Amino acid sequence: MKNPLLPALAFSLALLAPSTPVTAASAPRPNVVIFLVDDMGVMDTSVPFLTDAAGRPQRHPLNDYYRTPNMERLAARGIRFSNFSAMSVCSPTRIAIATGQNAARHRTTNWINPDNDNAGPKGPPQWNWRGLRKGDVTLASLLRDSGYRTIHVGKGHFGPRESEGANPLNIGFDVNVGGASIGAPATYYGRQNYASGKNGKRSNAAVPGLEKYHGTDTFLSDALTLEANRHIGEAVKAGKPFFLNFAHYAVHAPFDSDPRFAAHYRDSGKPAQAQAFATLIEGMDKSLGDLLDQLEKLGVAENTVIFFLGDNGSDAPLGHQHAVACAAPLRGKKGSHYEGGMRVPFIAAWAKPAAGSAVQSRLPIAVGGTQAQLGAVQDLFPTVLDLAGTKAPAGHVVDGLPLASLLTGRRDPARSDAFLMHYPHSPHRTDYFTTYREGGWKVVYHYFPSEVSGGSNYQLFNLADDPYEANDLAAARPAELRRMMQTMVAQLERHGALYPVEAGKPVAPRVP
Repeated sequence: MKNPLLPALAFSLALLAPSTPVTAASAPRPNVVIFLVDDMGVMDTSVPFLTDAAGRPQRHPLNDYYRTPNMERLAARGIRFSNFSAMSVCSPTRIAIATGQNAARHRTTNWINPDNDNAGPKGPPQWNWRGLRKGDVTLASLLRDSGYRTIHVGKGHFGPRESEGANPLNIGFDVNVGGASIGAPATYYGRQNYASGKNGKRSNAAVPGLEKYHGTDTFLSDALTLEANRHIGEAVKAGKPFFLNFAHYAVHAPFDSDPRFAAHYRDSGKPAQAQAFATLIEGMDKSLGDLLDQLEKLGVAENTVIFFLGDNGSDAPLGHQHAVACAAPLRGKKGSHYEGGMRVPFIAAWAKPAAGSAVQSRLPIAVGGTQAQLGAVQDLFPTVLDLAGTKAPAGHVVDGLPLASLLTGRRDPARSDAFLMHYPHSPHRTDYFTTYREGGWKVVYHYFPSEVSGGSNYQLFNLADDPYEANDLAAARPAELRRMMQTMVAQLERHGALYPVEAGKPVAPRVP
């Protein structure tokens, strides 16, 4: 059977080298879609992202469990990354995308509880649990000010209840459908008005702005898709380029089964919750397909670039975090310091690749390509701004690096190959930790050793030789551990990171 994901090399080269000269100034500004899936890890798809030493995608059992034909469709049109990193919980990633800053710098280092400061017993009291505010430099505000219609659909989680960041309209969006302080819906069911409580009465976790679908059989993922397609249609009719931040509540708990796809998993042998999770994945994938169809129907697919990604590692209900990895063969899951907690799917593609396209010459993307070099969520900010022809103000620090060179499918030796993940909190299934990855090496520092860390402050892995983090080399490679810890501490200081506290004093990491 022919693999639809095999690179179309000739077409890719044609796209990278247009037959007629074009200039950025002569091309219309492209539309941009960030398609963000909540709690979707790198293994929660039929698209194989993990690669072998030669860079070839390798299928694993979970790839054969999930059904994501439209992700396959998108991957065949663009490039997927086997090493794309996010923060291991949601709000830090969302604000990193919005600001271009690593969480250690923007200081929203944990998920935002809508009602309470959830720093944890020893978390830094100054952490930014209030999230984004009016006047903050955000991707949406910069694009809006440069003439884009900015549309937010789905989960916000940029700030707690009653804060400015709770409403995406305050942080640069012209349109908000469904965005609020909540991190998860009360329910996905329209018959319950996307709210909990008897007879679908509103609750603190009700999804706002979808009243027209109340009392219907419209699943939440579908309602959001209908609204996203409606608003991009209005932008096209108005003749304006658009930025769509399509942030699905799926596939976050509650694991409500999508009845449209339930029959596909009944004979899988998986528990009911795992089957329901798979229906959420498939419903999200149908949403992607409906969006692609709408872009083609509107005649703007060639002018629209899509960045598809998850916001943190998988929370698939297939077993306990450290007993049965939900991201197998990767170790760990959402909230974890292992790769299963922070490796996410990432695909970049023009919705309809076209060789010689003037607008696509702004950002050449290898069709059917793969990229093994490390990318991260904060990289979207400078990538999109460069594509749109606008810049962040001089005083705004940007930690992200443009992805343009990597999207061609080639390795960029001049690009930093590092990722810092700072989590000075404890409420989310793990201890207070920082991880730092540089090339194939990864160090984990546990501020308060526990059973999670095997009683040590340190873990060290060589991902090049041990991609599934089975062998802790902290004791065997002391020189490498020291080098990585020195670099980690320097990075934390450069970002102005806040540390956990004990007896009222910050606990900084110690270099062995």
